[in-house]
Amino acid sequence: QVQLVESGGGVVQTGGSLRLSCAVSGRTFSNYAMGWFRQIPGKEREFVAAISKGGVTTSYTDTVKGRFTIPRDNAKNTVYLQMHSLTPADTAGYYCTTYPLTATPDWGQGTQVTVSS
Repeated sequence: QVQLVESGGGVVQTGGSLRLSCAVSGRTFSNYAMGWFRQIPGKEREFVAAISKGGVTTSYTDTVKGRFTIPRDNAKNTVYLQMHSLTPADTAGYYCTTYPLTATPDWGQGTQVTVSS
């Protein structure tokens, strides 16, 4: 069974940066495109970014384009979310999973990002 462990969240001031990590085990990481999603309590989980299995193709939701990047390291079975110019609107729990979503996606415990104004 796949395991996803997100880390790297924290509290940061507006304009700051964070790098999130998602370590994947239990399947051949390089066979899967990966995505990051985020969720605010009471709202649906929303797409943030995705990267193809080889790392060539990436996509981003409009609100993070130019500020976030989603690199991956297939040798380390890890996908990252590099976040710059953070604003309070980026405050959320961040989750990774394989992409596109399946009918029953696997989720980790998430990592909380809080951006103070």
